[in-house]
Amino acid sequence: MATSLRVVVPPHPLIGHWLTMLRHRETPPALYATAIQELGRWLTYESLRDWLPHRREIVPTSHGNTEGLVVEARVPLLAVPVLPGGLELWQGARQVLPDAALCLNGVPTNIETNAGVVLFIDQITNGEITLDLVQQLQNQDINGNQLRVITVVCASPGLRTLGRAVPELTLYTACIDEDLDDSGQANPGIGDPLQRLNIR
Repeated sequence: MATSLRVVVPPHPLIGHWLTMLRHRETPPALYATAIQELGRWLTYESLRDWLPHRREIVPTSHGNTEGLVVEARVPLLAVPVLPGGLELWQGARQVLPDAALCLNGVPTNIETNAGVVLFIDQITNGEITLDLVQQLQNQDINGNQLRVITVVCASPGLRTLGRAVPELTLYTACIDEDLDDSGQANPGIGDPLQRLNIR
């Protein structure tokens, strides 16, 4: 795996709890959706810690001036979910990124050069879907420093694919699964979100 690929698994008990809810085969669709949303919220929160553009400025208070920190509103943020599970991740993440523009039809064209992009995908298996989206962003000169990937589970084969092809990519995930099963899903994984969310 390329050393330029950075995979962050935040050691937070709530992240572990909601991952367990997703893994459990008896989790009903409504709770399954809630678990994905909660992971979207917590993983996005963690991903912004050292990434969200901000500035310091002097703020007047009732006791004089003090220095404050303000999120930089001039930097556009785009949320790109991969349906259907990626949209559930975004439902939780939008509480953290209320001003991000939602792009439901894949990678938009004419992205501003200073934009930050958050890609939401429920799981990375062989890495091909994620790689295609990242390469579309690279074709618009969006580099790895401008991109964060939020995913519930990463399988090692997919991480190897991304690590060989994408420089400076950072992913936030609840877990790394070592293998894929015979159908190409992460093992033990979280099942098929399309089926488990009962989407018809």
